[in-house]
Amino acid sequence: MRRLFPVTDQTSARDDGEWSFDALADAYAYPETEGPWLRANMVSSLDGAGQHEGRSQPLSSETDMRIFGTLRALADVVVVGAETVRQEGYRPARSREVFAARRAAAGQGPAPAIAVVSAGLGLDFSLPLFTSPLVPTIILTGASAPPDRVHEAEVAGAEIVIAGDGPGVEPARAVEALAERGLHRMLTEGGPRLLGQFVAAGVLDELCLTVSPLLTAGSAQRIAGGPPVSAPEHFRLESLLEEAGFLYTRYRRI
Repeated sequence: MRRLFPVTDQTSARDDGEWSFDALADAYAYPETEGPWLRANMVSSLDGAGQHEGRSQPLSSETDMRIFGTLRALADVVVVGAETVRQEGYRPARSREVFAARRAAAGQGPAPAIAVVSAGLGLDFSLPLFTSPLVPTIILTGASAPPDRVHEAEVAGAEIVIAGDGPGVEPARAVEALAERGLHRMLTEGGPRLLGQFVAAGVLDELCLTVSPLLTAGSAQRIAGGPPVSAPEHFRLESLLEEAGFLYTRYRRI
């Protein structure tokens, strides 16, 4: 893999081979900020599809998965939509020895918490995500969520966090609620509807986007869905890596 941006004397021509996890962690380190930082990690085909046959994995690569694992290891919490949990078969984040010292030095636990955004709590609470995580799974929901489902989630071991006055979750309140629990380094992995809500609310700080050298056609969603924002928000390119035609981009809100 080679770094194309930011440019240095040796950037454009040098291929550094497979980067170590330490090198990836340095490249994707969270900025030093006093408040919360919400980062998104997504993959897209050349023609703008965020999924193929309902899943993002067919667009990915081995290096993309290494970056995926690194971004998780740097985060305090991974925020994901309920539909993505159902479609992708989400499991709890695991402890990884290669990142243990780095997490300990940052005052983090052995693995990030998973926070599932769900209005109706239509989730299978017998899954390992709820029954056997290293860190209790959080469910972000609204004040009028079904009481019976809230009870089932709590019995399964999940922590319910109210982040909206109605049935749904208000993105800004979700970020605030997680930060109040000391979870400042946030990572969202989708899906497209959830990312669209964060974009519309103006709370997304950073986008790590893998551009896959694949064409899919079809009618798959883009990486962010939902109603358009009133005015497009500007992001600047922070870094660009390349390997085997895949582009690994990192953009930061201006």
